[in-house]
Amino acid sequence: MLLRTDPFRELDRLAEQLLGTAGRPVTMPMDAYEREGAFWVHFDLPGVDPAGIELSVEQNVLTVHAERPTPEVPESALVMTERPHGVFRRQLFLGETLDVEHIEASYEAGVLTVRIPVAEEAKSRKIEISSTEEKKEIAG
Repeated sequence: MLLRTDPFRELDRLAEQLLGTAGRPVTMPMDAYEREGAFWVHFDLPGVDPAGIELSVEQNVLTVHAERPTPEVPESALVMTERPHGVFRRQLFLGETLDVEHIEASYEAGVLTVRIPVAEEAKSRKIEISSTEEKKEIAG
């Protein structure tokens, strides 16, 4: 209902661990769950300026794009670097039952939270069942 994700995601993660991320987009960990008639997705983007995050939807594909530049420390020698820097990009393929016109997003403490509501017409609804006795009263 929510998404189909990249089937090669785990392969990319393994390759990044073995080969590093030079010249490639950096991974963007996420969690997703359904609650209160919507899907909630949390993306980890610590240290990213909120003004530098782009969120777009085109043909039911949600794209998150962000960048964390490598810090410039003048007159110093790099001793160790473990924190990922560079371009972060992630795409989610949204199901047809989601209301892409009413997506909401917020950013707090390094986490981008996206709320994607389920379309009203896709929500389950209770259907009233009439009895034959009621039909006789109406017709009579």
